[in-house]
Amino acid sequence: MSLPQHSKQTESDVPKPVTPASTYRLQLCPEFPFEAAGAVVPYLAALGVSHLHLSPVLEAAPGSSHGYDVTDHARVRAELGGEPGLRALAATARAHGLGLVLDIVPNHMAVPSPLRLNRALWEVLREGPHSPYARWFDIDWAAGGGQLLLPVLGEPADTYDVRVGGDVLRLGEQEFPLRAGTAGLPLPELLAAQWYRPAWWREARTGLNYRRFFTISDLIGVRVEDPAVFAATHAKVLELVRDGVVQGLRIDHVDGLADPGQYLRRLRAAAGDGCWVVVEKILARDERLPSAWPVAGTTGYDALHRIDGLFTDPAGAAELARAYGRATGLPSWEETAAAASREVLTVDLAAELALLEHRAGPAAAPAVRELLIAYPVYRPYPDGPGPDPRALAEAAGRAGGPAVDGVRDLLLRDPAFAARFAQTSAALRAKSLEDRAFYRWAPLLSATEVGGEPSAPAVPLGEFHAYCAALERDWPASGTVLSTHDTKRSADVRARIAVLSQAPELMAEPGPRAGDPQLAWVARQSALGLGDVPERAERLAAALLKAAREAGLRTSWTDPDEAYEAGVPASVPDGADGLPAELADAARAGLLGMTLLHLTMPGVPEVYQGAESEYRALVDPDNRRPAHFARQELAALDAGADPDGVSQEKLALTAALLRLRRDRPALFTGYAPLEARGPAAEHCVAFTRTGGLVAVATRLSHRLAGAGGWRGTTLALPPGRWAVVPECGPGAPDTSYEGVVDLAGLLARRPALALIRTDAGTGGGAG
Repeated sequence: MSLPQHSKQTESDVPKPVTPASTYRLQLCPEFPFEAAGAVVPYLAALGVSHLHLSPVLEAAPGSSHGYDVTDHARVRAELGGEPGLRALAATARAHGLGLVLDIVPNHMAVPSPLRLNRALWEVLREGPHSPYARWFDIDWAAGGGQLLLPVLGEPADTYDVRVGGDVLRLGEQEFPLRAGTAGLPLPELLAAQWYRPAWWREARTGLNYRRFFTISDLIGVRVEDPAVFAATHAKVLELVRDGVVQGLRIDHVDGLADPGQYLRRLRAAAGDGCWVVVEKILARDERLPSAWPVAGTTGYDALHRIDGLFTDPAGAAELARAYGRATGLPSWEETAAAASREVLTVDLAAELALLEHRAGPAAAPAVRELLIAYPVYRPYPDGPGPDPRALAEAAGRAGGPAVDGVRDLLLRDPAFAARFAQTSAALRAKSLEDRAFYRWAPLLSATEVGGEPSAPAVPLGEFHAYCAALERDWPASGTVLSTHDTKRSADVRARIAVLSQAPELMAEPGPRAGDPQLAWVARQSALGLGDVPERAERLAAALLKAAREAGLRTSWTDPDEAYEAGVPASVPDGADGLPAELADAARAGLLGMTLLHLTMPGVPEVYQGAESEYRALVDPDNRRPAHFARQELAALDAGADPDGVSQEKLALTAALLRLRRDRPALFTGYAPLEARGPAAEHCVAFTRTGGLVAVATRLSHRLAGAGGWRGTTLALPPGRWAVVPECGPGAPDTSYEGVVDLAGLLARRPALALIRTDAGTGGGAG
């Protein structure tokens, strides 16, 4: 059966809407530059994508595989092909009806090697606080005794030979600029006279006096709240927007900024109303994006959590949590999260904490610490309602009411203190939860994902529908995602792991021989999720080593236990360790159901590179491997071939829905849930986009089969005649449905499908 064909469009007849129909993320790097991206544009146009979403394109540290370590905001990265290459890619995209969205990094810049690659930082090192570039960076000169601590040395500074040559100071292979007039001083005086102090990297934990990205001292915070700094660091990006090269922007780590609302208003004024802007913002389950922010919405981790949760069985997840505790002896999620927060704040972020405690004063220092640990969301905002009452009450129980009241008053009257508190809070939550507790507490690995809630991963149907209705009402152009460059596991790996919540008894079986039961548990689920793939053992071993270091239970990045780490590869289960046949069927249902919901729900869906077909990847760098673009498979489907296996089923479903989004956007408006009736109603998630589309997916299909199937469960379609979108379901495209339909018949061949209204008029709510 052939897919609906795409039409060739030229630059002149392609409208450029403010809101993309969909985006497709490409990870650029020296091995995959602009020219390589241009070569896949015809395929992506055929797939139905409306916009390419490019990873950061400005000049970055040499060899960078991701581009978030920006060194020069005024230049497009030479290793990718420079500005001519980017403009050529944009022209190729336009010729095929596609636009570009850029990922930009306002929060930080690289502390690169060599240092002179970051000219702004180099000049600050040379001229100190008097440099015109000093306003660019968040540096506390007083805390460093007038010097910037520069933790770039691999060993203690006193182990290096120090040499002076011309206007440069050298320690080993590292070069630093000399302060004017100091070259002739005796060495001790010369070092003391510089505006910086080269230091061993371990000193950053306690002595750092500049703001950084999370705990990464190689990335220094940029003060984009300063209008002059904003103008200098955004000039090139805004030029690309004005020239029509770029139609949208993704704002990386908006919570790192001193005042995100102010920044976004300034960006909107400069970029204009025609630029689609989304922010990378991790929302807690009951948190809402500030309504005053002039953006289209988030990048979509909030949607990921809701979709994943639909395919997680709450009873099975609870059973797995109990089994995990028995197998590992580790504490509950609440205890794990609290311990991780305290560890990260007092050890990894000790320098940031010391700065806040110093500003608050000795009497209030404990209250600062407890309030940060208690904060239930990433951070407060200057234009928000003020410090969270729950956090204030919890902190008061530990540090005392008067001390906490003092910190609260300081947050309300001192904008500088409030900004640094909020920035530290965001770093703490990211590092303590997502990068530590999520690796320690692992009953169900599919639930430990960015924006997830591991202790309550299941999402009821009602909550999902309420989320979608609110998204359509408040943020209809917000981004939605299932897999990204930051997800710990791709959506298709998570779909395979999530079926364990429907069959938790599988984890009661003995794991592989290992001295670490926690690692053995993680290894077994990781192997089940990854399945039989090329380089399986090596990829699993690398992911398990990263997981062990992030968890910090037996080894860590900063203090590795070499003997323990040498044994990590032995934890990889033998063989493919695949899912039993009945669970493989359930994983297929989950994979296709998640894909369908993602591509039909409100918002702008993003497909990660290679994820249009089955895509199994673990945490980075595994998810940054060269992508497989399914050119031949898509061409075969377009020529009339039936999908061969779940990977091609997903490709056919993805292409059909992306093309519908691009060619018939009016279908994807409005939202109303559809309620199944019968003994298996909870296993059906269905809704109508009132523009004329219905989505129907099977959830928790293994439990459904165990209970005897659909057993007469029905679904009332909205008024009118409805046909299955070609390649999304059984039968020929002219098969029509109306009224009340039997789910066993409708979903006989595909566990998830979309229907479009074929008679005159538009679809509405359930009749």
